[in-house]
Amino acid sequence: MDVEYIIFDAMGVVYPVGDDTNDLLIPFVQARNSHITAKEISELYFEASLGHMKSTDFWRSCNISGISPNDLEYTYLSTCLRPDAAFFPVAEALRKRGLHLVMLSNDVSEWSFFLRKKWGLDDIFELSIISGDVGIRKPDVEIYRFALEKLKCNPKTCVFIDDRERNLIPAMELGIQAIHFDREKSCCEETQGIQRIICFEELLNIF
Repeated sequence: MDVEYIIFDAMGVVYPVGDDTNDLLIPFVQARNSHITAKEISELYFEASLGHMKSTDFWRSCNISGISPNDLEYTYLSTCLRPDAAFFPVAEALRKRGLHLVMLSNDVSEWSFFLRKKWGLDDIFELSIISGDVGIRKPDVEIYRFALEKLKCNPKTCVFIDDRERNLIPAMELGIQAIHFDREKSCCEETQGIQRIICFEELLNIF
């Protein structure tokens, strides 16, 4: 059966940084509040990424004095997160080939919305499924079921691309094809049934 939908993870795929919590968010917060622990920040982010708190409440909970939550959010999102430039021409080429592009990401709802608007991603992705909007995070199989229901498609017509194999396995269990985006070349061997790529350009040889 031919592929119709390519579902992209955001962090680690569209955006080069895979572990944005540990590599970007925690250092950003701790540079402004040295007393908050990495564990506390991670727990707050987890709750926000499930939609259990608004992004402004996340920043307030980080107890950073002298800067408003809105200013903190704008500074963080504007300076720390930038998509992989190689994504855009490849995405355009895939769309010209008749493929439908979708985003599926664990993220805070407001942060994903800001970044999609800033980088024009809503003009590329026909649908964006964000954990903070739906209250489910990968690798919970329910978020993949939610995606299939929204797309109203046969899972065999879908390919899911993620930088973490543990997020790919539940998708495969539903019949979705899987591609491991291993930008850091951290995996020496492919898991059975999971194709591996190291750059966006390889997608043009697959589709």
